[in-house]
Formats: sequence, C-alpha cells, structure tokens
Amino acid sequence: MTRKTSVLLCAAMAGLCLIGLPGMTSTANAQTPITVYGAWHCYSDACSWASVPNMTTFDTDNRWMIDRNLDGTYHPSVNVVVLSFVDPVKLMNLTNDSTTVNGIPIGMNTAVVNYFQSRGVRVMMSVGGASFTSHWNKALGSNPTQLGINAANAAKQFNVGMEIDYENSSQPNLTGLQQFVSAYRSVVPYDATGANYAARLTIDLGDGDTYLTKLANYAVTNWLQTSAPVLDYANAMVGSQKTSVATLESGWQQHVDGLSGSVPPQAPAKLTGSLWLVGGQPNCDNFSNSDQNTAASFVENLAPAGAGSTTGMLGYMFWAAGCQGNGTGCTFPPNTCENGMGGAATAFNIPIPMPALRQN
Repeated sequence: MTRKTSVLLCAAMAGLCLIGLPGMTSTANAQTPITVYGAWHCYSDACSWASVPNMTTFDTDNRWMIDRNLDGTYHPSVNVVVLSFVDPVKLMNLTNDSTTVNGIPIGMNTAVVNYFQSRGVRVMMSVGGASFTSHWNKALGSNPTQLGINAANAAKQFNVGMEIDYENSSQPNLTGLQQFVSAYRSVVPYDATGANYAARLTIDLGDGDTYLTKLANYAVTNWLQTSAPVLDYANAMVGSQKTSVATLESGWQQHVDGLSGSVPPQAPAKLTGSLWLVGGQPNCDNFSNSDQNTAASFVENLAPAGAGSTTGMLGYMFWAAGCQGNGTGCTFPPNTCENGMGGAATAFNIPIPMPALRQN
C-alpha cells in the first residue's frame, strides 16, 4: 500500500488511519506528522480588512474552515489562520482612521479572532505583504523599535501571533528589522511551548533561497537556529500559480540545504511550505488530486542537511482563504474548501489545537 492510498483510506474512514497495521507497508515509514496546517486569510476585499465583518455573513463564507463536515461538529479544516495584512507604517504610528484602529485594520477585530479561536484554531496577523514593501522600508528607517513594541502589544491585546512579511529582495533594512524583532521579544519572549499565542512570531521567506536571499541569510543565521531560536519558523512563500509541485519541493529542499555562499542550511523543523488555495481548484475541493496530497511524503520526510536533527517540515500554509484578488477565485460559497483542505485535515490527522512545535 502506498502512502497516497493510505491517506485516502484514512480520509474515507474519518481519520481512523490504518497505516502501520500488520500486513501493510508504507513508502514513508520515517515520516513526521504535519503539525502546521493553515491559511492566510484575505477577507472579502483582497486583503485590506477595511470594514467590520457582519459575523453572520462571515460565518456563511468561512464555516468550512472551522467545520469541515459542515454538520455542526466543528472539526476545523485548519489549525492556524493568518489575517492578512497589517500596514507597518500605520502600526508604527498607531493610526486611527476610517479603516484602522490603533494601527490594526478594523476588520481584524475580536469577533473575528474569537470566531476561529473558539474552535481551537490559532490566529495570527501578517504585517506587510508585497503591497506594503515600501511601508516596511519607511517604518524600519523611521522607528523600528516602536513598530516592534506596537506589534507585540497588539498581539497581546488580541491574543494572536504576528508574522513578518517583508518582501524587499534587493536591499532589505536588516538593521532595522533586527531592532523590530528585538523590541518585539522585549515585550513577548520566545515561548517554545506555544502556550502564549502572542509569543508566536514567524517570517515569510522566498519559495527558495534565490528570492529574498539577504533576508533568508540573516533570518537563518540569527533567528532560526534550533540552539537559540528567536522566531518560531519561516514560511516558504508560494510560487507562481503555474509552479509544479516538483519545483516547489526543490525550493523547500534549497532552504534545508542552504544556498552555497549565500544562505546557511535551515532546519526542516523551522520551515513550512506554501501552496495556492483557489476556489474551484483541487487544493480547495479535491484532496485526492491536490498538491498537498502529492507533496505530503516529501514534506513529512525531508531530512536535515546541516541544521536541525529531526526529519520533516512543520507542514503547509495556503495562499489564501477569502478573496485574495489577482484574478483568483474566492473560497466562499459555492466554492468552499472542505473537500480539499478539510479532506486533508482528516487524512493527515491535523492536530487541533496546534501542539507545541518541534524545536530540533
């Protein structure tokens, strides 16, 4: 029995997995189960979160995320949701305007956070994104310490983690970013147990090390070492929609191997890989034909190559739930993702709530 057949059997039996029973073999005997299985969330306005959600509508649009069987049993399809995006300049200035309260978009409110957390799903907020690269530059060149303090205080206020999405590939302000990270950690220290949601601080890197190379080098060298971790993990960004699974795996392998002369090796336990989530496409609505199914053996068996000691990446992130824009389909009815991501959550037996992460 191959691993693919096995996970499909798991799905068919609602998570009662038969892998490892006498008489059965698997092509991934050394696999490490997926721990992180989540999605960035762009709300209904292409990631602005610029209006307060009607929670009845929000529930209709997003019920698949917290109830993969759509039957009121509330078995979530994901174990982390990253609300995207926060403007770093507005957060630095604690801006209050028609779409923002104390630097946080008004759509990222307590009701939305509680919607997910009440079902065991961890919540984070992403600071930046490609559209805010210049704003990151401005904030890091102006008052990165205040930005870090404000980010940590917002994390504490909403009981969420924070993600750094700084997409400056040519000349990133690494001195300023270090000040941001140091300031954040001065308010909320690193927590290996994962119990303090506000302590979860992650970073997005390229789909491989050839993009955001300087940022990757600095992050892996200073923040992602298993011996003295500062950030919890890095997300390898999603490639273009036409990128094959094999090419994505090559990029994830590059993170673990390192890029000779440019980026040191990264521990698999400090890495997630990202895939596209588009309404009506297999990752959303057909687990058996999905990229997450195809890549599962690679993700669960990726061996260390100079950093870390345990096998397997942490898991997957998906871009993106909601309406991400860029001509892609939303994940709202009738194109919800319970059969793709929900099916994977059953087949992979995704732990909900997310447990403490591997540290080695």
